[in-house]
Amino acid sequence: MNQLALFEQPLPVTPVTPLRMKCGQNQFWIKRDDLLPFSFGGNKVRKAAEFYKEIKDSGADVVMTYGSNSSNHCRIIANMAAAMGLQCHVISPEENREILYNTRMVTQFGAVIETCPVTEVAQTIENRKAHFIKEGKKPYFITGGGHGNPGTHSYVRAYHEICEQEAQMGVHFDYIFHASGTGATQAGLVCGQLLAQDLSRRIIGISIAREMARGREVVRESIEAYLGAAYEKLYREELLIFDDAYRCGGYGKHTREILDVIDSMMCSEGIPMDTTYVGKAFWGMSQYIASHGIGGKTILFLHTGGAPLFFDRLDKG
Repeated sequence: MNQLALFEQPLPVTPVTPLRMKCGQNQFWIKRDDLLPFSFGGNKVRKAAEFYKEIKDSGADVVMTYGSNSSNHCRIIANMAAAMGLQCHVISPEENREILYNTRMVTQFGAVIETCPVTEVAQTIENRKAHFIKEGKKPYFITGGGHGNPGTHSYVRAYHEICEQEAQMGVHFDYIFHASGTGATQAGLVCGQLLAQDLSRRIIGISIAREMARGREVVRESIEAYLGAAYEKLYREELLIFDDAYRCGGYGKHTREILDVIDSMMCSEGIPMDTTYVGKAFWGMSQYIASHGIGGKTILFLHTGGAPLFFDRLDKG
């Protein structure tokens, strides 16, 4: 089967399995979105599936996006564009241009990476769009991280999928933890919860980069944009939980404790995690649970992918 057919139909349901870890007499489960069968999987595959439909319908011949050198999003979009036979152009900040496995794959997929100072990103994107249009091309731009309503919608779907799996397994998750970056994943999960009018759980976004005020507002804006006229009726402030206490200094930063958690999960469960996103969020979850005295609950951790970044860590020793 052509792998692009994956995006023409509902994505496969990703497994939810129990973990052996112990913390506060809680029961832990993990949802393996990293096992989505395209380009090493992850939450960016769910989002790409939604953008794929729009790109195909738009008649675009160039896919543009933005992301860092470690971006899972850029890897997935570059791979999808290559599979679609489309040109891909990535705008990336020139700061911290370490060549990582995701960077190498973006190039391998034939995408052009254009770097600029982070302060000039917005203008560079507009200039490049104008240049493509002047050449007679039709660019389609995807905001970094798959931000926007299509990305949010992908995790509204995922929330419904989790609810269906709960019903099938006879389990209820009191908490859902995940890595929160650009915000569309968290916005989608919370929108799914709001639309279901489900107050029976808390969804906790562990920030991997942004400080509280900015990160939380971006998620809230995404929720408002997706819900539209229903926002005023459905939105509940207490359901948007974005915690920046475990950032470890910001994007891409980590500690020895995070490395130990990653090593433990790989050895004991055979589950790869990375220092930038999932490993940091998983460690942050354990810290959050301890600091908030959470005990005797059933907890789901959403694994949002990033397998190539696991190997970057090994290269560094």
